[in-house]
Amino acid sequence: MEKKEVEILVYGAEQLCPSCVNLPSSKETYEWLEAAVGRKFPNQAFKITYVDIYDPPSDESKREFAQRVIEEDMFYPIVLIEDKIVGEGNPRLKTIFSEMERHGYTPS
Repeated sequence: MEKKEVEILVYGAEQLCPSCVNLPSSKETYEWLEAAVGRKFPNQAFKITYVDIYDPPSDESKREFAQRVIEEDMFYPIVLIEDKIVGEGNPRLKTIFSEMERHGYTPS
């Protein structure tokens, strides 16, 4: 069965969210996640994209979700896999990995 390449979206901002003091920045979380997922699922293609909520790309769905993060005062970084929120504020690898497995990824 051919699995499609999953896109992991990390929404965040340069500035830490007020209740996320002492946690890594959104950018650091994005880099950490990219490395961790790559190690867990080697040689399995996935795409990981960082979206700055205050400067989102022109893609309408990304722009709308970025706006939602701001309006709803969500804890960021927020991690989405195929439009499902799998992490907020301090994402857990276990949750992210199990969602990847649901999409057909095989852990090493």
